[in-house]
Amino acid sequence: MLWLALHLPALSLESWAATRGPGLDERPLALLHEHQVQQADAAARARGVRPGMKRATALALAPDLLCTAADPRRDALALRAVADVALGFSPSVAWATPADWRAAGACPAAGPSRVGVRLEVQSCLRYFGGLPRLLLRLRDALAPLGHRVRIASAPTALGAALLAAWRDDLPLGPQATDRAALQPLLDAVPLALLGLGAEPLQALQGMGLHTLGDLRRVPRDGLARRFGPALLADVDRARGHAPEVHDWLVLPARFASRIELMARADTSAQVLAGAQVLLARLVAWAGARQARIARFTLVMHHEPRHRHDREAPDHTPLVIAPAEPAGDAAHLHGLLAERLGRLPLPAPALELSLRCDHLAAGAAPNGELFASRASEREGLARLVERLQARLGTAQVLRLAPVADHRPECGTRWLPADPARLDALLAPGTGPDRAGVQTQAQAQAQATQPLWLLPAPQPLAERGQQPLLAGQPLQLLAGPDRLETGWWDSAGLAVRDYFIAQAATGALVWVYRHRLPPDDAGAAAGPGWFLQGLFA
Repeated sequence: MLWLALHLPALSLESWAATRGPGLDERPLALLHEHQVQQADAAARARGVRPGMKRATALALAPDLLCTAADPRRDALALRAVADVALGFSPSVAWATPADWRAAGACPAAGPSRVGVRLEVQSCLRYFGGLPRLLLRLRDALAPLGHRVRIASAPTALGAALLAAWRDDLPLGPQATDRAALQPLLDAVPLALLGLGAEPLQALQGMGLHTLGDLRRVPRDGLARRFGPALLADVDRARGHAPEVHDWLVLPARFASRIELMARADTSAQVLAGAQVLLARLVAWAGARQARIARFTLVMHHEPRHRHDREAPDHTPLVIAPAEPAGDAAHLHGLLAERLGRLPLPAPALELSLRCDHLAAGAAPNGELFASRASEREGLARLVERLQARLGTAQVLRLAPVADHRPECGTRWLPADPARLDALLAPGTGPDRAGVQTQAQAQAQATQPLWLLPAPQPLAERGQQPLLAGQPLQLLAGPDRLETGWWDSAGLAVRDYFIAQAATGALVWVYRHRLPPDDAGAAAGPGWFLQGLFA
């Protein structure tokens, strides 16, 4: 077996810092435990704030320091997203037990059992192309979550956990693919990583024992009598001399996650900063299920402006339904940004929650080196989708064909449904349902311009020759005869169409009535009309 251990040394601080919005980016952060600094970010360390320092001393060094205590619920949700990413690489994923991570940088308030993630990858190495490629892909998948992750590999879960907590100076982390390679690495691991407590650790160090290798050279019976059997049991499990018990994780059927914002959000930009964290977790969950997101709901939980204000809602839901199921966090983030930009907040938001129970099975299509019809349709559908998110559904329209030979009646405006638009552009939905135009249809498109005037423009004539801007038009092709429209209120159309050339060289589309005005209908006026322009 081959295990990967994921160690997150600053999980509590990073899960809290991820929700800060605009205006708090430059302020230093610190995590407190019993009024002492437990973790500090880079900005706080640059001002002299160190772990173990009292809160008052840290505030004296950095007056604008933002402090908070660890939140087990917040840490558990952040670690759940890391486990979801791991489940996308292996079905054998488990929480690390406290014995694995007792002194591996886990926060004392981070929860009794969920302080790390481990996954068995021996069965899937060939699929990912070997361990180095697997590690690179795993780090890329974990990057959107915004956590600093240490990864180590070993034949045992506890051995991998100790190596991940010990060293972080290798590009891909410490690696031991078999027990023979694991033993010398474990010999150099400090005893402090076993989490023995202050008194046992001082006693061992007083005996000159500082590493697991030093411990191995001491008689076992004496160690068991003085320090108890748990110490040797941990060492045996790490070295592979004792079995390990695992409680495998499974993906939830529905996604639900909630975060508390670092500061109340009064603008959509502040809400979007917190929602980005939830979107990263959502994409990790959907990726582990080998599916794409069809619809999700972001709920903003508000703070009432006044206690007596009962009209303001306590929450505002926002449903996002892409035109096509998507697994791209950047695309979902763009849609959410457009919708939030048009949504006024009835009250400041204190918390955000996101839920999703609508998925589309199947992975996303592979990327293409050159554009194809499928990628062009996807790009057009996403463009319409973003325009609707910004302008509103009623403001984005498309032209739909109408079975009418009169050019001014041959189209109408309809709401641009991205899914329907994509279907209209798909192969096999053309005029003859086979993607191939008939000869008559191709000839009609060749003799008709794409640019039609809103209404036919009457033209003056001289000696039965049409004039445009006072200059005669030269008829080049025609006539194309049209007789239709006797059944509706638009009126009878009996016309002869011509392609003509203006004095400037431009090609225009004109027609004339074949019947006298009294017989051609009330809409008929002068004999010649300008209908359209050729590009």
